Amino acid sequence: MPFCSSYCVRGLMQSKPEKHLNESFQAVLLLSVPGEDLFPGIIDIDGLGGGLREYRASLLANHGFATLALAYYQYEDLCQDVTKLHLEYFEEAVNYMLQHPQVKGPGIGLLGFSKGGDLSLSMASFLKNITAVATINGPVANTAIPLSYKDKIIPPLPTDQQRNKVYDDNVLDFSDAPFDPFRAPGNQSLIPLEKAEAHLLFIAGQDDHIINSEYFVTEACKHLQAQGKENYQLLIYPGVGHCLDPPFFPLYSIGSHPVFQKRAFLGGELMAYSKAQVHAWPQIQAFFHKYLNDK
Repeated sequence: MPFCSSYCVRGLMQSKPEKHLNESFQAVLLLSVPGEDLFPGIIDIDGLGGGLREYRASLLANHGFATLALAYYQYEDLCQDVTKLHLEYFEEAVNYMLQHPQVKGPGIGLLGFSKGGDLSLSMASFLKNITAVATINGPVANTAIPLSYKDKIIPPLPTDQQRNKVYDDNVLDFSDAPFDPFRAPGNQSLIPLEKAEAHLLFIAGQDDHIINSEYFVTEACKHLQAQGKENYQLLIYPGVGHCLDPPFFPLYSIGSHPVFQKRAFLGGELMAYSKAQVHAWPQIQAFFHKYLNDK
């Protein structure tokens, strides 16, 4: 049975670190059966909860991937309160993976949940050597925190908290709070997905009450189609809320919103969630195996 070996990674450990004196990244690299083999590489980026979560990366490593679980705030010496994210930080992690002796090139994959989804799409749109991206209930516009890359700044998508719905026990539904990135003229928050050369897998739950995931990804696919793109797939699951973990992880229908600091209704129905877990997880693995192993 395959096993995972984890390596703590700090900073750009290969290739001229003196060029990155102001940058460092915090991550854990997980490999299946360490040795001389080459594995397709994936970077796993989580949402705005902060910290470092390894469970998806560990499971992917057990299925033949070299997976980097990447933290970007509220972890060790990373910033606790982020006022701006720098895409160069994520680019450094990409370069580390591309240079790792056990990562099969020439490109890598990205798996992003929630905020990690829009970060993954921004990486695919602005960085090189991203071959495949899967997002789980991720926005297609930059959200919550300004994102900078070189001389460009992508502002966060505006929100209006007056649109929030309030349920019993003061639990809030935030899905209507974000503005529509496809309807606002000149909206600079929308990620230029048409620039991405990677294959894209959008996964969305119809019962997501944090963002309107189904609408975001459906409109994104229409946008790509209008641009003559065919590099996308779409999986929409009825009865699935904001969280969609691998099989046998429990359903959390209520949580804390990391931006608004209030109790949030995440959505999801137990039976539909369980069925979606069993279906989506193999789809994600097959997607990455197809596009990362065929090169």
